Amino acid sequence: MVVEVPRWSNAKMEIATKDPLNPIKQDVKKGKLRYVANLFPYKGYIWNYGAIPQTWEDPRHNDEHTGCCGDNDPIDVCEIGSKVCARGEIIRVKVLGILAMIDEGETDWKVIAINVDDPDAANYNDINDVKRLKPGYLEATVDWFRRYKVPDGKPENQFAFDAEFKDKDFAIDIIKSTHDYWRALVTKKTDGKGISCMNTTVFESPFQCDPDAAKAIVEAAASPRKQFFPPLDVRILCKVLLWISGSITRKTKEISLEYKLILLHPFRLKALDAKVVTFPSFKFIELINQILL
Repeated sequence: MVVEVPRWSNAKMEIATKDPLNPIKQDVKKGKLRYVANLFPYKGYIWNYGAIPQTWEDPRHNDEHTGCCGDNDPIDVCEIGSKVCARGEIIRVKVLGILAMIDEGETDWKVIAINVDDPDAANYNDINDVKRLKPGYLEATVDWFRRYKVPDGKPENQFAFDAEFKDKDFAIDIIKSTHDYWRALVTKKTDGKGISCMNTTVFESPFQCDPDAAKAIVEAAASPRKQFFPPLDVRILCKVLLWISGSITRKTKEISLEYKLILLHPFRLKALDAKVVTFPSFKFIELINQILL
């Protein structure tokens, strides 16, 4: 699968099917970037969310199971492993089951899978293993998909099969059928309604392009911005530090080395050489600046 949205994040990222080479971009509506709401009790997406390449839910095909046509996108995947994946990461997954969601009258399959490199992957072989080993997770998945658009003023989503998860074999059959629809799309046997089928690997596709042409498109795209950490209010940060461990003494007003390790760890930086930093002082401000760089 291709990871579009890492677990716990909120930006609504998706494969831009109408752009050449189908990059991952943040969805935009009415000129504004889209984010999913933190739907109580969840934080962002509750799995690594993405899509299976070389699949397509055909908007002209009326699905026999849902009675609705496809949503014109690759088939979606919810990866339930322990690792929080990176956006754009390509991972091999083991298919476990599938959920048939109906989104505004369109079929929108949700494959449940686990990263084959996950430490517990060997324990998961079908949807029943998810029910047994992660009790409540599938119910939370249905609840999330049912309500995640409600904060935007939209109605709840519906499901085929009374929101029952189908097993691995059923899921693989659905994936195979969406691959067949994709094959018809890239070989121009069906109209993609504006989908860009440019590729470098499908030899029988009339949309195949030279690798150099594809490289030029990538290089012409805007380079990603350097990750930016917003300025911190030092006073607030000091209060947070005091609350964490109480290692700032009222008399000496000093911060211990252990304190700095706690603070620096999220940014994967090395601890400073100095064992003690006076608080509050220019040295403490300097410490904060080094953390933000």
